[in-house]
Amino acid sequence: MALVLRKLPAEEFLELRKATPVVDVRSPGEFATGHIPGAVNIPLFDDEQRADVGTVYKKEGNTGAVLRGIDLAAPHMSDKLRKALDVSSGGKLLVHCWRGGMRSEAMAWLFSQGGLDSTLLNGGYKAYRNHILGDLGRERKYFILGGLTGSGKTGILRYMKSRGIQVTDLEGLASHRGSAFGALGQAPQPTSEHFANLLYDDLAAMREDEPVWLEDESRNIGTVFMPDSFSLRMQAAPVIALMMSIETRMPRLLEEYTTFPAEAIMASVLKISKRLGGDRTREAVDALRKGDYPTAVRITLEYYDKAYHYGLSKRPEGQVTYINTETDDVAVNAALVMQAARDLR
Repeated sequence: MALVLRKLPAEEFLELRKATPVVDVRSPGEFATGHIPGAVNIPLFDDEQRADVGTVYKKEGNTGAVLRGIDLAAPHMSDKLRKALDVSSGGKLLVHCWRGGMRSEAMAWLFSQGGLDSTLLNGGYKAYRNHILGDLGRERKYFILGGLTGSGKTGILRYMKSRGIQVTDLEGLASHRGSAFGALGQAPQPTSEHFANLLYDDLAAMREDEPVWLEDESRNIGTVFMPDSFSLRMQAAPVIALMMSIETRMPRLLEEYTTFPAEAIMASVLKISKRLGGDRTREAVDALRKGDYPTAVRITLEYYDKAYHYGLSKRPEGQVTYINTETDDVAVNAALVMQAARDLR
């Protein structure tokens, strides 16, 4: 009897993963570039084998490629089935490849030989990507927390989240703190593709009847670029901008960055040398060599403050609400921010 495969659209497929494991049968390289969060990679072909099959397809057509694929995959079928059996929950799996074609169908047949029931993603990972990118661009109520570098925005948002406010930590998802110094002490960044996958999951867990708070970011966070449609939604959202003096911000920045070697800080300063200018760059580097972190921090803050004020000036009139504060107390500033948001509703 022929195997009857059940295929679901992306939205329904994703609902089922709450109880059923997702198996991505694409090559390890494809998986590393981006995948459904939580998915397990059991590839039909490794990267080299996939390229080999593609070459045969171009030269000999579909039948030749299928035969070559069987030659390559057959010796490893038992290992793939064992992995699927280990991963499965209640004898069920959710399976996908790139376009929902031969790779996922072949693996679903293999898994069925071990008694596993596989549900496939109609249109594959490509359909999933189209679904999430469309969702990230839809209208949703956002508040943007802005503010000068060192004003404690991340800490304020974490405080708000601990009190039940909906917050999506963009810098946490991107593994980067958003400036030339943002990679210090962070894990390697995901690809822009996988960042969008993580972002979709985070927002999908939010209540629709309440706003979501985001930290003000440019379109890129380090090497990660936000999806255009999502970035446009951010640009249109109201901004609550926290303003405080350099003197108030300095202790926080010194506490955060003096734990890193001076050489690492210097390398970050050099990344913005063209924008700082030659003289100011040399002054900052000389200060770091002498262990004078306050001077180096002040020089870079002057640049970032100027750039941030310029960015805010480009926002439409009435979009930005400014809050002046001279304390770095997270609870106090969070209360000011939330009150400002309530006043806007």
